[in-house]
Amino acid sequence: MGEKLRKDGIVIAEKAIQGVLPESGVTRGLKYLEAGGNIYVVSVGKAAWRMAKAASEEIGERIRNGIVLTKYDHSMGPISGFEILEAGHPLPDANSEKGTLRITEMVSSLESEDTVLFLLSGGGSALFEKPAPGISLTDITGITEDLLACGADIVEINTVRKRLSSVKAGRFARMVEPASVYTIVLSDVLGDRLDSIASGPASADITTAEDAFGILEKYDLQVSGRIRQALSIETPKELHNVKTVITGSVRSLCEKAQAVALSLGYHAAVFATTLDCEAREAGRFISSLAREEIENRRPLDLPCALIMGGETVVHLRGNGKGGRNQETVLSAAIGIRGLEEIVIVSAGSDGTDGPTDAAGGIVDGASADRMEKRGFSPLESLERNDSYNALKASGDLFITGPTGTNVNDLIVVLCDRR
Repeated sequence: MGEKLRKDGIVIAEKAIQGVLPESGVTRGLKYLEAGGNIYVVSVGKAAWRMAKAASEEIGERIRNGIVLTKYDHSMGPISGFEILEAGHPLPDANSEKGTLRITEMVSSLESEDTVLFLLSGGGSALFEKPAPGISLTDITGITEDLLACGADIVEINTVRKRLSSVKAGRFARMVEPASVYTIVLSDVLGDRLDSIASGPASADITTAEDAFGILEKYDLQVSGRIRQALSIETPKELHNVKTVITGSVRSLCEKAQAVALSLGYHAAVFATTLDCEAREAGRFISSLAREEIENRRPLDLPCALIMGGETVVHLRGNGKGGRNQETVLSAAIGIRGLEEIVIVSAGSDGTDGPTDAAGGIVDGASADRMEKRGFSPLESLERNDSYNALKASGDLFITGPTGTNVNDLIVVLCDRR
């Protein structure tokens, strides 16, 4: 029973991710593109290479120039007419600045009839970065690390760090004027908030300086005077040269997972697409749902697939290795210990989870026992934030490699009778 559930869990997760790859989204988005002059393509994010490749194949002869700026090891070869650049993630590095400079140089002297086709996906906040005057890259990475360590969510992090940038919070769109910007977005932000996806380079900013200072106060973070000065400068609240379409999100990821589960004979339902609690709490909640299924046959008939999506957070308590998806399933493994009829998968749609080579993890009722037999206490590993090594020991890492897309995380809970 457990072996079949594990196999099905992997199939559901992999096919769901395959179903939200960027190519089809770009093709859909380009149907609404109206551009009379030259087209300059800027593709930024973890899915940037695939999005640029799709645009090249659709409108290649109309593209005057193009730049791809993506995460290290996420490009897949040359694209005719494009410069391919790679940089740091989840924190910006020197190549983020260099790549962003190349982009700003390309769009610095466009005419009013020109169009920047802006292909945007998750990861853009780190990859696309030019610090604001008086701010250094070290300032930005430092405050980002502090917010991550505190467990701040992506909207909170972006509310602060976009105000320290010359290209975020609508400032890139202002830079492109008088040319227009046509943006195609793969959303990795819950609720698809345009001002937070990649920190909104071509989106009017709905946050305020007061919001940013409130986040610092919430997490009791102390910053320098120059950072406080940059945070106090208001960002563009209106943009008149931008049109945006969203062509992929966690909602479509979960719906695809549901369709695959149904095709495999499971009763399947999407329970949430905005899961945003602490990872270990998500794991505890998910394991309780699974136990409810096994013990009381609700909320669905068996066999069933409970599907969720979102982006949890991790509060760093130890110095272990892992990511939010791995921490979620490690916590869940403790809750379903001894229940052979349950398998839980949690994976980042981009194929990477934290600073690891895993997309996430897949656990069953025997996972906790396997960890202990190999010298890893599940509870102690959870407390040290060492989910990667515990899951590696039990054979429960879920590894896909970079997928070329990024629309948040997918959780699939499979339950069946013995």
